[in-house]
Amino acid sequence: MATVTLKGNPVETSGELPAIGSDMPFFCLVKTDLSEAGPADYEGKRLVLNIFPSLDTAVCAASVRRFNQEAASFDNTMVLCISADLPFAHKRFCETEGLNNVVSLSVFRSPDFGKEFGVALETGPLKGLLARAVVIVDNEHKVVYTELVREIVEEPDYNAALKALA
Repeated sequence: MATVTLKGNPVETSGELPAIGSDMPFFCLVKTDLSEAGPADYEGKRLVLNIFPSLDTAVCAASVRRFNQEAASFDNTMVLCISADLPFAHKRFCETEGLNNVVSLSVFRSPDFGKEFGVALETGPLKGLLARAVVIVDNEHKVVYTELVREIVEEPDYNAALKALA
């Protein structure tokens, strides 16, 4: 279990992020068209998993916008924006914002995702949502970078994440 904070108050997660060098855990998440997606759909691609509590918060929305902007500059790389928001909310947000360089995915059918990646919030007012984290895997889906953002209301370290893609 890891501990993060929400406005300074401790919140426990379900575990630890995947270890550097390990295989990315399996997942089956829901796209905005209600189809399912998993690692096989992104075979041979580098992936940035931008994991966050909800699009309905300013910090989460900012991370999706920033990764959408940055993603276009990296070859063979896809950004997966993952939260417990319903696929309809993901679709509406991306359409309203004009975001087309990221893939929005919902965990609403996959409660195990948060546990497999160690990001399910187990305590606190956001219990049941996901902690803010970034996991980057190479084209063989080996983990090359992770960040569990220690304060949920803060943005991830974009520079460190983008450096891992260079």
